[in-house]
Amino acid sequence: MQTAGVVIIGGGVIGASVAYHLAARGVRDVLVLERGARPGEGSTGRATGGFRAQFGTRVNVRLSLLSREKLLRFEEETGVDPGFRQAGYLFVVGNEGELQELVSAQAVQRECGLSEARVVGVEEAARLNPALNLEGVAGGVYSPSDGFIRPLEILRGYTSAAARLGARFLYGVAVEGARAGVGGKTGTLLTTAGEVSAGAFVNAAGAWAGEVGRLVGAEVPVTPLRRQVAITRPFDQLPEAMPMTIYAGDGFHLRVREGRVLLLWPDVPRVADPFETGVDEGWLKTVVSKAHARVPCLRGAEIDRAACWAGLYEMSPDRHAILGRAEGFEDLYLADGSSGHGVMHAPALGQLLAEIILDGRAHALDAHALRPSRFAEGEPNAGPSLL
Repeated sequence: MQTAGVVIIGGGVIGASVAYHLAARGVRDVLVLERGARPGEGSTGRATGGFRAQFGTRVNVRLSLLSREKLLRFEEETGVDPGFRQAGYLFVVGNEGELQELVSAQAVQRECGLSEARVVGVEEAARLNPALNLEGVAGGVYSPSDGFIRPLEILRGYTSAAARLGARFLYGVAVEGARAGVGGKTGTLLTTAGEVSAGAFVNAAGAWAGEVGRLVGAEVPVTPLRRQVAITRPFDQLPEAMPMTIYAGDGFHLRVREGRVLLLWPDVPRVADPFETGVDEGWLKTVVSKAHARVPCLRGAEIDRAACWAGLYEMSPDRHAILGRAEGFEDLYLADGSSGHGVMHAPALGQLLAEIILDGRAHALDAHALRPSRFAEGEPNAGPSLL
């Protein structure tokens, strides 16, 4: 039987962040179990790498601001450049109703300290992204401090830094069940590599968090949601410095990454299996049509069909992270349900959960809104999620 002070289930970017922040606080006996054969095989490796603080709820804005602060000193702490580039996020709207929702969100953002986000008119939207077809565009909102990150580099930074501090990472190991303990204890994990016991356990399994919860006897309200990405072949008519551009009405958005254009649109998945990694042809046809209409120069871009992909969001009922001790357990903690924002919030979530485990509460910010018990208490987070 293997033993550890803390066992983390899930070696993606959130699990790695938790491991690093525990190790940095002096917890040397940390063991991370990852079902993938190597780092980045799960959702982290399929993330598109956007970063923003433009959210509609206080806790999400504050998570972003804490993560931004940590990303700015990430290389100093871990030795790895996270690729944080503040190219901005531009939300464009087609009518006054869409604009008012974004303006209301900006009031929340300013209250939390995000003062640089602002409303833009049609002319400024055109200046920020000259490639846009302005027909149907009524302005929008913009924050210059949002931008892009490199998910796999953040994962590498946290994994390598945690390992240097003594954390162990085991790959190709899946949880199969648990031998229940007594008095609110998780007991012993049954894994494909044998039995594992620990003083505390962390479920950071991402889209698989609900499944892991069932295996250990804990209800974790997380479901996988399939999201698809189309990518062009190398295309030089849009600059790398172009801001992430999002159409508030239907969620279509695009960005440039390494000389190619990523096209995204959050449709209702048509496949029965959310874990299918291929791209639906009907979705691809629709997203390309939207791109051609809204960014006319993309009519000259060729889609690299073989490079398109699908990944998974880990959705919670209120589209906010679930962070803290699991209900009914003394030794099981959750870091799940980020609902598409896991990579950008991983620096903050790892620090906060380490504080909760070691100190009994989070210090860096008030994480009460993310507590696992909020759903049973009838207090889910309310407010516009802005995707």
